Amino acid sequence: MKILQISNYFYPHIGGVEQVARDIVGAIEGHEQKVFCFNHEKGDSSDVVDGTEIVRAGCFAKIASQSLSLSYGKLLKKTFKSFQPDVVIFHYPNPFGAHSLLKILKKYPNCKLVLYWHLDITKQKILGKLFNGQTNRLINRSAKIVATSPNYINGSKFLSINRDKCTVIPNCVNESRMNVSEECRKKAAEIRELNAGKTICFAIGRHVPYKGIEYLVRASKLLGGDYKIFIGGAGPLTQSLKELAKGDEKVCFLGKVDDVSLNAYMLACDIFCFPSVTKNEAFGIALAEAMSFGKPAVTFSIEGSGVNYVSLNGITGIEVQNANVNEYAQAVEVLAKDENLRERYGQVAKLRVAENFTYEKFKININKLLEEF
Repeated sequence: MKILQISNYFYPHIGGVEQVARDIVGAIEGHEQKVFCFNHEKGDSSDVVDGTEIVRAGCFAKIASQSLSLSYGKLLKKTFKSFQPDVVIFHYPNPFGAHSLLKILKKYPNCKLVLYWHLDITKQKILGKLFNGQTNRLINRSAKIVATSPNYINGSKFLSINRDKCTVIPNCVNESRMNVSEECRKKAAEIRELNAGKTICFAIGRHVPYKGIEYLVRASKLLGGDYKIFIGGAGPLTQSLKELAKGDEKVCFLGKVDDVSLNAYMLACDIFCFPSVTKNEAFGIALAEAMSFGKPAVTFSIEGSGVNYVSLNGITGIEVQNANVNEYAQAVEVLAKDENLRERYGQVAKLRVAENFTYEKFKININKLLEEF
């Protein structure tokens, strides 16, 4: 079969959807593949990543998180004509891409559509309502809908009424990205030495509202001086977060971290903080990665999100009321004071990842899905 993936962006752009799309490319066995996405620049381009051709439509602007392109429709139509895909894996949401895709699919009635459902449109409420009709047309045209957790099926107004089309394929921890090298171990040892006697907390993610970093910074102010809170990543809220953290020497912003540093902080920390607050956090790959290191997590309860499917309250970590800073700080303190509890949660967390969220499991699930066609 010929498989065409349609993603917002693709590697080297780094993001959750893009990583899943790349994981799919590596997982598919015995089929010809191509990926179609937006380019980071204005011009169209084509290159090869992991042995697969990536066709990129030039992007001239981004409005409400949606990329816009003058050439997208024409280039996608050309790609369909030359490649003749049997199956399209469309990463949702992408309203601009969906508009072109639905028109083109009318001429390809035998082409199977797989909706890879990453999240509902929740932030842009007006746009979400505007595109309800388009979303329903995508669902009606689809042969299968992939959700990353059963929680998201239950919590989504679209998926919950289309369960017959839904299948769950959890995101994965790609072990090749989590390599603990000697350099990594050395850096982790240095981090622990520099913070001897302190409970080390680590958080990583884009500095955007749904990641909830603000609540972690506020929670830090309620903790004593025997903690160190390392926050990796960057984004539009970075400066305001730094302003919020002023005067709190416990908080250290690391900026963007490379793979060695990421794994070193994962290895060195006592507690992984994952303070996301909305369903925009549909799964939490970084959360699963931390769990693979045997780290207990502190999360918020997010109705309909897969976060609370990845980490289980009272089993692999502690889950507290959404956006409740006091409860979050208290949960961190509970784990900090009980080494045995941290160890127990961490061991179960590592086992949960090994049983559910490995790349090998992901590969099996993806290829099993394609076998249905």
